[in-house]
Amino acid sequence: MKDHELRFSETNSADDSTGRTWGLDGNLFWYVVGGVFAFVVTLLFLFSAMRVSFSASFATASLPLAVTLIYVFGFRQGKPPAYDTDLLDYWTNGAGFAPNPRLQPQHPLCATNHVAD
Repeated sequence: MKDHELRFSETNSADDSTGRTWGLDGNLFWYVVGGVFAFVVTLLFLFSAMRVSFSASFATASLPLAVTLIYVFGFRQGKPPAYDTDLLDYWTNGAGFAPNPRLQPQHPLCATNHVAD
């Protein structure tokens, strides 16, 4: 009788989360850390080594950080997986393989040009 009983085991099959760090999904915080690192290195290089004014150095150094934050919060945070690559594919290749419904030819039996008129 014991051979016919069902076995139950825990599977965690519904756990698809990649986690959160600093309120960012998955490993997105590494992009932000990289942007902050690029900001600091660029700021120090321009202000200390190249003797550029602080305001110009700050403005130039904020570009990598701004691009990183736009990428993270505009194209990755809270979006489905591969949203950024699908959007890039859409921008470069168009809507897809399906025909455009607005550019379909008119059915020949529904033509509005009548010969008898």
